[in-house]
Amino acid sequence: MPKASRPKSSTPTKPRDGREKRRLWLTFTGDATTKPLLWKMSQRFELVFNIRNSSVTNEIGLIALELEGDPKTIESAVQWFRKQGVQVDPVEMNAIEG
Repeated sequence: MPKASRPKSSTPTKPRDGREKRRLWLTFTGDATTKPLLWKMSQRFELVFNIRNSSVTNEIGLIALELEGDPKTIESAVQWFRKQGVQVDPVEMNAIEG
């Protein structure tokens, strides 16, 4: 007779491996709006990224980005974005959930 399996919890859990998730607003202006900076970030840093919301024109880009990975790697990616001329701000509210 097969064992009954427990139902899986729907409550999210924190990863046990020291990973974290951070949500950020990225603001691009000028030449940065036409560069593939998200792709470059994904090639440089071992992070999972999720675009939660975005609005990009030729003049300005605003992206709500979720990064998941090692906290030091996330911070390195944030600093890298800033060196590329991108303004990086934390998401203060859960305004992009869903």
